Amino acid sequence: MECQEERPIIYTMENKPIVTCAGDQGLFTSLYNSLAQQLPREPMEWRRSYGRAPKMIHLEANFVQFKEDLLPKEGNKALLTFPFLHIYWTDCCDTEVYKSSVKEDMMRWQNSLKTHGSADWVIIVVETNDTKKKNKTNILPRSSIVDKIRSDFCNKQNDRCVVLSDPLKDSSRSLESWNSLLLKLRTLLLMSFTKNLGHFEDDMRTLREKRTQPGWSFCEYFMVQEELAFVFEMLQQFEDALVQYDELDALFTQYVLNFGAGDTANWLGSFCAPVRNWSGLLLRRPIDMEKRDSIQRGEACLLDLRSYLFSRQCTLLIFLQRPWEVTQRALELLHNCVQELRLLEVSVVDGALDCWVFLSCLEVLHRIEGCCDQAQLAANCSHTVGLWAYATDKLKSLGELCGLVSEKGPTSEDLNRTVDLLAGLGDERPETVNSLQSPYKKLKEALSSVEAFERHYLELSHAAMEMYRAIGRLRSARLVGKSLAEFYMRKGDPERAETFLQEALKSYVSEGWSLPVTHTRRQIAECQKLLGKTEDYLQTSALLAGDVNLTTEDRKHFCQEILSFAGKPGDHSYKVTLSMNVFAQLTRLQFQPAASVHSGAVLQVELTLKCLMPISVHIQQLAASIHFDVDHGGTHGRSKGAQRQTYPGTVEFKQGNSLAGLPSSVSAGPSLELDEIQDRSPSDNSLNSTGVVCKNTHLVMRRHDSNSPPDTPNCVSPPTVSMKEGSQMLKVQDVTLEPGNNSIVFTAPSGQPGFYTLRQLCATVGGVQFVQSHIYPSVRYEVYSQEPQLTVEPLSEPLLAGLTQKVKFTLLTGHYTVKKGDALQLSNTDTMPILPSTSCTACISSPSAEFVGESIMSIQSSEKVTSISLPPTPPYHILEFQLEVLCIIPSGSDRPANERLTNGEVRHRPRSYSHPDTPMTAIDQRMSIDCPWSIYSTLLALTFYIPFKTKHSLLSAGNRKYIQVCVQNVSDVNFTLADMKLAEKQHTSLELQSLNIKTQQLLCSKHSVFCLWEVRWKDDLPSCLQCVFSANFSPLNQDASAFKPFHYQFQLERVTTLYSVRAEIMPPAGEQHCRSGLLCALEVFITRLTEPAEGEIAEDSKTDTDGLKTTKLMYEVADSSSNWAVCGKSSGMVSMPMKANATHKVQIQVMPLFAGHLPFPKIKVLKYLPHTAAVAIQPDPDSCVENDSLSLLDKTLDDQADTASIRSRGSIHSVGSGDQQQKGVAMPRLEPFSPGQVFNHSHGRQVLVLPATDDHIMEVNAT
Repeated sequence: MECQEERPIIYTMENKPIVTCAGDQGLFTSLYNSLAQQLPREPMEWRRSYGRAPKMIHLEANFVQFKEDLLPKEGNKALLTFPFLHIYWTDCCDTEVYKSSVKEDMMRWQNSLKTHGSADWVIIVVETNDTKKKNKTNILPRSSIVDKIRSDFCNKQNDRCVVLSDPLKDSSRSLESWNSLLLKLRTLLLMSFTKNLGHFEDDMRTLREKRTQPGWSFCEYFMVQEELAFVFEMLQQFEDALVQYDELDALFTQYVLNFGAGDTANWLGSFCAPVRNWSGLLLRRPIDMEKRDSIQRGEACLLDLRSYLFSRQCTLLIFLQRPWEVTQRALELLHNCVQELRLLEVSVVDGALDCWVFLSCLEVLHRIEGCCDQAQLAANCSHTVGLWAYATDKLKSLGELCGLVSEKGPTSEDLNRTVDLLAGLGDERPETVNSLQSPYKKLKEALSSVEAFERHYLELSHAAMEMYRAIGRLRSARLVGKSLAEFYMRKGDPERAETFLQEALKSYVSEGWSLPVTHTRRQIAECQKLLGKTEDYLQTSALLAGDVNLTTEDRKHFCQEILSFAGKPGDHSYKVTLSMNVFAQLTRLQFQPAASVHSGAVLQVELTLKCLMPISVHIQQLAASIHFDVDHGGTHGRSKGAQRQTYPGTVEFKQGNSLAGLPSSVSAGPSLELDEIQDRSPSDNSLNSTGVVCKNTHLVMRRHDSNSPPDTPNCVSPPTVSMKEGSQMLKVQDVTLEPGNNSIVFTAPSGQPGFYTLRQLCATVGGVQFVQSHIYPSVRYEVYSQEPQLTVEPLSEPLLAGLTQKVKFTLLTGHYTVKKGDALQLSNTDTMPILPSTSCTACISSPSAEFVGESIMSIQSSEKVTSISLPPTPPYHILEFQLEVLCIIPSGSDRPANERLTNGEVRHRPRSYSHPDTPMTAIDQRMSIDCPWSIYSTLLALTFYIPFKTKHSLLSAGNRKYIQVCVQNVSDVNFTLADMKLAEKQHTSLELQSLNIKTQQLLCSKHSVFCLWEVRWKDDLPSCLQCVFSANFSPLNQDASAFKPFHYQFQLERVTTLYSVRAEIMPPAGEQHCRSGLLCALEVFITRLTEPAEGEIAEDSKTDTDGLKTTKLMYEVADSSSNWAVCGKSSGMVSMPMKANATHKVQIQVMPLFAGHLPFPKIKVLKYLPHTAAVAIQPDPDSCVENDSLSLLDKTLDDQADTASIRSRGSIHSVGSGDQQQKGVAMPRLEPFSPGQVFNHSHGRQVLVLPATDDHIMEVNAT
């Protein structure tokens, strides 16, 4: 009962923890100032339980005289009045005094502490020199008194007795004693805080865990946890104190949410009481004791609890220098309180909650203004603008409720409601009585009259809008402006209202809010109608008529508004121009037959219009303007004969989400329309420069409002458009557009060649015309005038030379009309004659490949010209016919004299060349054609491919000679070869005996046929042979008449056998056969077979001292198959007499590496030419079609490797100095013999090699 009678003492942050002082009060008083000043100087680390982060705190204390009433009574857990430490002061140094009085006083002090369970105490013994001097006879050493105190009171806690020496003197001993005492006091205080706060938190946690039990009260728990918050605030730990209030806030919020979900708590009943007072937040007191008392008694309503809780959070946040968080929390609090009142179903007078929110917003703003300067407020208006806007909204609601917004003013009922609301505010608080701009006075004044309300509402609205604009939140600013527009509409001022509505509409359209767009447009239409803005009203009506968010009746109403104005009688010379996009949308455009036609053709343009109106609309005229560009050929990017740029025959137009009243892309501007432009030379049509030009620069570069959406069908105010009168117009009269898609067909002009671009579209309805200022994407069609073109192409690929082939002539007549008697003059060539035909049929077709007719053509040939009569053909048609041609396979004969074509140009002999895509040799045949529509000749080329590759070779067997011809089919066609012959043109005494059995041979694709002839002679074999191979060929399974001749000429030089080479391998001494690993003797015999010819003597002979003609030969023994190892010298030079049957013997040591029948090592013989010998002149490679005879460049890979190995030895070679030869320095060199000049008898021979005799010991272990 004593606790209930005592009024609780509430301490603010200026209060300090209580420390009691017993003992000598005079002694304590003398030391109080020093102790109170020095105790908080040094911070102490406070380590708390549950893993909480340690903190550095400065300890202060409120030192009071010890009274037993200050000790906590049983059950009283208040921390604010709890003494955390008890100190006993004494300076006794006399034993008798200590025993008679001091000890007993200490005993009473200790017993009182034990009785109340206080274990936090300390005894301070003060030692001074003055005391010693006064009682020198009766005193004991100080240590004995301290020891007695410790033995009497501090048996187990010796540190609880502290000695303070000379506290009033300025000495090092005194300073050290003070520091020790202060450290001990700080340590004991921290220990007491930790212990007692820990017990308090445990008890508080236990109490919170009982919240599910019946009888648990949130108000009681609130007071307990707030006690902890007060202690943290007392210790200046504002963050921890704020956490306690936040936990209480979260706990209460959770209970309210659970109540809304059906989980009720008994103690919530007190908070469901009707709201009787709505005076708003009170933030000008550190603690609102009235509301705290009501919470402690359990009589607080929801708004009282929330107001008190937020006021405490606000105080702590300001202490933490976080004022902007106060505004954020305040906005959340105000919105949450409105919802919590609804969840708890609390009875609130209409308008009372709006008053409470309005007053609370202004109170928070005034509290923030009190702790921040103007610069800070301006820089952080983003934190406060929400409260300004919320206060504005609530004031507007109060004005509507109290009849202060209507044109007629408030009624008596409104006045009574206003009196009730003002009565619920109560008396003004003492803190704001003297303030002229207090929230209480502002609300009372605003509700007192219409003029005062308008002044305050406009002031708040404009303030909120300016702040929103300053921080870049234009959407929110326009939302406030829309609310202001509704206010002006109710006040009967549509002119001001329209301005704000247009600004709000910009945001809705740009962000895609379909329903607000529709609603705002209706309001704008109402304003425009009241203001008499006819054109704007019609434009807005057209937008609303096509908006599906409206009902059908509303859409028909706005559509009828347009038709009514359009149907007014009178002069329609001046027409109201509206945007076509709000009336109808172009969805599809199609050119028939195509978007590119020749001049004079019939071209129709079909438009598909989607009518957005809800009813049928009769259009007097629908017109489309056309912009014409003359085609200047190369200047506009197309040269003569170049392929025309193709334009799509059908263009689909992407539409925005017109059904929702919004554009498909509200942020993207018009796309670039780019076109290529080329500048060509007028003389030779060569390209000088090229570039890119933008065709819709007037749209792309147009300046837009940075805050407004682009020009779309659903823009806020469609721009004023006008129909530009072009030179040509597409028009159609009396068209009725039904809702949805409609098809309209125009006939487009196609007389003058050039480019036609559709620019604008216009629909006229009485005195109203709907204009689409720009058609995008760009739509254009081309009217061209084409020159005749003649092309020749093969019917089958590839064209084979030597066979009759069909080629197709295609004539695109273009603008030219082929008349009777017109003919093509083709120049005849010997290499590609045009075969005569009894009848040739020409086919005529239209540009769309439709068959028109056929006609028989006549072909007349002369020696140089073939004339082809053309049938009459209309312009822009296709004439096709076929001819047979034959390309003669060149045989390599002498070049004929130059001929001239019909146009006077010199005819060049077609040259054969290798094609990278086929193994066949290609021949280009050019022909000149004179056409009746041009004074210039047309040069055309056909590429033929030779189906054969022919090679020849000279074979020798001693003195006998053979000629082999290889015919390879490199085409994909199978052939039959017949009558294969070989003839020599210069020597009649020479006989070529055929060794070929079959007269006909099958030559399949990618296969070869070999033919062989033996050369026989009577006297001497000529050194050079001029041969001609001839055969007939035809494709497989064709008649004998289909055979065509084929000739191949070639030349063989140095065919006489000059030397023979024989070799023998001798086994080692004592051995009958060669053995692997043993040296054997290789004997090489080089024999001269013929007498030297005159040219040979002059070329490389040399006369020795005996007068005998000699020549130097180079020999080399090498084995590329690694069967033999040449030991010692493997190559050398011999001086060979130039005399028949002269023989030279060479012996070389070789070693077989393997056993078996091994082929003889390769033996090569070459001519060694001294530096005085002339370099042989290579024959003209153009003298024959193909010459595959073996030469220095055509040796096999093995020969090349051997030659390289010889040259690498360095003593004899001279070919490595190619650079010196090119510079004209004469060097010795090696030259191989021509095929057949050296016959090797050992070629293909083998010798038996036995394995080496070797004894091996094999060790075998058996287990």
